[in-house]
Amino acid sequence: MTEPATGQAAENGPAGPAGPTGRPRRLALGTGAARNLATTTKSVPQMQGITPRWLLRLLPWVQVDAGAYRVNRRLTYQVGDGIVAFVNDGAEVRVVPPELAELPPLRGLADPAVLEGLAARFEQREYAPGETIAAAGRPLDGVHLIAHGKVEEAAPGRYGGEARVRILAGGRFFGDRVLLDAVAERDGEWPHTFRALTPSIVLTLPRAAVGELAERSAALRAHLEEYRDTAAPPQTRHGEAAIEVASGHDGEPVLPATFADYETSPREYELSLAQTLLRVRTRVADLYNGPMDQVEQQLRLTVEALRERQEHELVNNRDFGLLHNADLRQRLQTAGGPPTPADMDELLSRRRKSRFFLAHPKTIAAFGRECTRRGVYPSCVEVEGRRVQAWRGVPIYPCDKIPITPAGTSSILVLRTGEDDQGVIGLRRAGLPDEVEPGLSVRFAGIDEKALINYLVSAYYSAAVLVPDALGVLENVETAR
Repeated sequence: MTEPATGQAAENGPAGPAGPTGRPRRLALGTGAARNLATTTKSVPQMQGITPRWLLRLLPWVQVDAGAYRVNRRLTYQVGDGIVAFVNDGAEVRVVPPELAELPPLRGLADPAVLEGLAARFEQREYAPGETIAAAGRPLDGVHLIAHGKVEEAAPGRYGGEARVRILAGGRFFGDRVLLDAVAERDGEWPHTFRALTPSIVLTLPRAAVGELAERSAALRAHLEEYRDTAAPPQTRHGEAAIEVASGHDGEPVLPATFADYETSPREYELSLAQTLLRVRTRVADLYNGPMDQVEQQLRLTVEALRERQEHELVNNRDFGLLHNADLRQRLQTAGGPPTPADMDELLSRRRKSRFFLAHPKTIAAFGRECTRRGVYPSCVEVEGRRVQAWRGVPIYPCDKIPITPAGTSSILVLRTGEDDQGVIGLRRAGLPDEVEPGLSVRFAGIDEKALINYLVSAYYSAAVLVPDALGVLENVETAR
């Protein structure tokens, strides 16, 4: 007698007595036939790309009725971004001549011939990790531009040894005072020591070349002399126009007269948007609408994708994204590569009332490894019923929208939030027609000739940094070491 196949036996249940055909007779209805009369229990459509979106939940949102938000600040004298750009042909690196105007003594110098002449005299030098570029107490020998790598600036310690001042990354420079000393024919010394932390490429303009170019170019000499002789306006350590105040006086002295000056061209943040046109077949909406509403599920998944894009833009958009809007003085470099407790402390020390950190999950894991290596165990805080890792009581939230470069480096953001604290705020326009969520609307856009129902899904948003120290970034954080 031929035995039934394994799948058939499992389908029919225990085999009964052989029938007239010699096959086992079924004793009960099989599950395959029974499913034709049964209603399956099903889930709503799932989506793998949904994340916690902590940034959208934590940002305080400000209503923008006019479509733009203007940030008024006190007058700041700092000009330019302080970053020099380079180009390379293979291993040969050159500075872009107009970028030399980022050096304070050369700001406002618009003569292309002079800038090209300066750029042509830079010499490319390469340094190994630990090699000294300039030593404290030695004569100022030139202007140094960091084309690649990280350089440590260290000052002599009061009781011997050295104290780290800061870490400079690619695009930064030091020694620009040489431009003024060469014209004034005076000698100077390096106040600090500059040492390569990683393999570094540095472009150097020797002091002798500056003097030679100043003798040949009357425009360069005149510009440098004007910069040297012009007194800097009174300003605070933050670069803002100072407000003169007298204190500690006695009697009846003449008090200083002052006023708070404002920026004449404050920045305006216009609301950005994310949009899509959702299409649903009328046949699907009419015939296949139970037990779940097809249009509702399509809209739900579309809104989730739109919110994910919104958070991505708030982090990465070049116009208003947090990574690109952090002030250059608030961008720090790691001491050694991976994020260490000391790096996080340095990031916290640059601002008051830090509300939270934001980092890629791999970056958070790298920080945890560094803490374990040092025998330090970060605390946890409870947020919305969840336990979140924290450092110094400031929670660290995951955000996979922060990119990781092919080299395995990322960034850590720290934010102070809210208008009352002059922090980072989210901008949106609530009260839109056909609004389903604050700042997000779903509008019926008609049925076309192909019997497709159209819905226009729109989200309006932006973000603003009210004062520079509200946002800090730890850059070039290694996640894979």
